[in-house]
Amino acid sequence: MTSPDSQTADQTPDEAATREAFFEAFGGVRGMVETTVPGLVFVLIFTITREINPSAIGAVSLSAVLALARLARRDSVKHALSGVFGVAFGAAFAMISGDAKNFYLPGMIYTLCLSVIYLVSAAAGWPLLGLLLGPIFRENLSWRTRNPGRKRAYVKSSLVWGGILLAKSCITFPIYFWGDATQLGWLRVALGIPPFLIAVYFTWIILVKAPAPIDVIAEWEAKEAREAKEAEEAKRAAAGEPVPDGEPAAGRAARGPLPSAGEGG
Repeated sequence: MTSPDSQTADQTPDEAATREAFFEAFGGVRGMVETTVPGLVFVLIFTITREINPSAIGAVSLSAVLALARLARRDSVKHALSGVFGVAFGAAFAMISGDAKNFYLPGMIYTLCLSVIYLVSAAAGWPLLGLLLGPIFRENLSWRTRNPGRKRAYVKSSLVWGGILLAKSCITFPIYFWGDATQLGWLRVALGIPPFLIAVYFTWIILVKAPAPIDVIAEWEAKEAREAKEAEEAKRAAAGEPVPDGEPAAGRAARGPLPSAGEGG
């Protein structure tokens, strides 16, 4: 029977890899803050001034500062630029339409579409979370054909994300149609981080209990190294040079393979 210590030692690398993958894929705590704070600034300024333009400019300016801070720290450009474009698009939409609620509409549509993609991809056997995390775990698409337990985990996790995002959309869209901009803004802020944390928590639980990812990158690297070694030995054999064990390659080839331990002497 495996001791508890050895079980913990076996699970620790997978847990660390899962945590690192989450932070890389979703931007971590900082990413959550960067997606929530600009909306908070917008609703704060709008609540005080009732003006769309200064509210939009304040949100975009803060988002740009956060993006520059990421770039200065040489963090992921993807997270930095996606936040700026998202806030800028919402700000432009609100300013052009003259309706402060439209600042949040692009993000709401994105959330709804993402929830549908999560659910449909899971039902189709191509769970979105597996497509996102597969390259980060160095398993690529091996979970689809070689690791059925991990595929089931990705399906369950994608259903969790799709369900939570769909529930978030079901709460915010009625307020968009029948509430005012201030109510919608504060609701969006309140629903910014908690649903994300819930989805990450359940995904963490599911993936940590799933089979470990198959490192296909390491397999490819090992195969390339083996093929390179065989090619080098073949080249030495053709030239009659000694192989690493000291015996001339031509002589070893003529002698043939050594008998195995089970063969008679």
